[in-house]
Amino acid sequence: MIDLKNLTIKKTQEMIKKREISSKELISYYFDVVKNKNKNIHAYLEVFKDAFETAKNQDKEILSGSMAKPFFGIALAIKDNILIKGKRCSASSKILENYKAVYDATVIEKLKNSGAIFLGRTNMDEFAMGSSTENSSFGITKNPLDLKRVAGGSSGGSAAAVSMDACAAALGSDTGGSIRQPAGFCGVIGLKPTYGAVSRYGLIAMASSLDQIGPITKTVEDAEILFNAIKGKDLLDSTSIDIKISKRPNDFKKLKIGIFQYDRRGVNKCINAAIDDSIKILENLGHEIEPVDLHTLRYSLSCYYIIMPAEVSANLARFDGIRYGLVSEGQNLLEDYMKTRAQGFGEETRRRIMLGTYVLSAGYYDAYYLRAQKVRTLIKKDFQKAFDLKQDGLDAILMPTSPTPAFKIGEKASDPLQMYLSDIFTVSANLAGLPAVSIPYKNKNFTLPVGIQFIAPWFREDILFDLGKQYNQEYE
Repeated sequence: MIDLKNLTIKKTQEMIKKREISSKELISYYFDVVKNKNKNIHAYLEVFKDAFETAKNQDKEILSGSMAKPFFGIALAIKDNILIKGKRCSASSKILENYKAVYDATVIEKLKNSGAIFLGRTNMDEFAMGSSTENSSFGITKNPLDLKRVAGGSSGGSAAAVSMDACAAALGSDTGGSIRQPAGFCGVIGLKPTYGAVSRYGLIAMASSLDQIGPITKTVEDAEILFNAIKGKDLLDSTSIDIKISKRPNDFKKLKIGIFQYDRRGVNKCINAAIDDSIKILENLGHEIEPVDLHTLRYSLSCYYIIMPAEVSANLARFDGIRYGLVSEGQNLLEDYMKTRAQGFGEETRRRIMLGTYVLSAGYYDAYYLRAQKVRTLIKKDFQKAFDLKQDGLDAILMPTSPTPAFKIGEKASDPLQMYLSDIFTVSANLAGLPAVSIPYKNKNFTLPVGIQFIAPWFREDILFDLGKQYNQEYE
């Protein structure tokens, strides 16, 4: 009897190729896990029944002598803001509760062509606005490792699904840390690619200059496999770019890694201990370590919470109940809009729309939004200087993923500012468009998972993958 628990994409590919297991057996296993665990964790909003039929068809193809596609038998969980044709996609909002996608997102089309099986859509903070998945209109996702605690957000459902072994891997989206932070909370790998490395076509937009689709996986190797399957230029997304970067001559054996100098007083002692131990691990691996003071990063959270709501206000204007989605009729068109949006949007979504509308309004645009964009440019320049090869720059930067491990459900729900602080270490990568990965720090004395974060230069995901593999091998 084959043990299917914690099966990786890499291992599944090998087993399918050798015909040691069938797609049908794999999907049956994941269906059983969802049936047994999802009622308590609520990672999935919906499981796709046709996944089993897809698996049977794949087995028939293999039996007929056809070559197995790279993702045959790979069961993926998809965040509820990524469109799959014919499937509901609500962004965990009542305003889109019954909306069915009429086309595939580019990442979905690529994975379909590779043979991936979509197991279901996962819970999230409404329109990806939150750091705990407590803002979903359809219930909270709990952390599989401690049901009293949050799974993180906004891709909490995707991270929880991977952590509870209810899929081989998952897709999430990251606007200010929404892949990395829940991955850190749930003890799995979360990659935010470089802005433009992966097409955003078919992703329900939150903040278009910040959003990026990325993988949540059990291993760094799986994150690399899934990233390579979805990356690349897309004619339907003008911000997407073909990645053509040659490897460094040293082949990653000795990298120069900067240690971000942050104020430790407001950071949990477990996080600080994880960073200190990670520095020793990197030194033992032969890498060069040096402190890096990115002084503009102290403004990144303030900058983010001006730019992001402004883009939210613009992007969510389309959800009015007239063109699609929930509609609540009033006495006139304006009242239709107001009633629909008041009933369809949750509290946090309304808060961000109002904040964004305010910073874009006459008399405040220059004072807030324009100034925040100037600060964003300074943050990007700080990173450019740090990574400048001509000046013997860094290959990567190490910092925490979040200032705390997973917090208790309800602990920060009544205090938005405390919730926003969960993003303090992640938003800078989004503002600068850099690739970043959260990797679990493993310590048997810690009761909760802790994520450590590596940030690399633009389009250097290869550095993150190699460094992540080296880091994880220290535990094996």
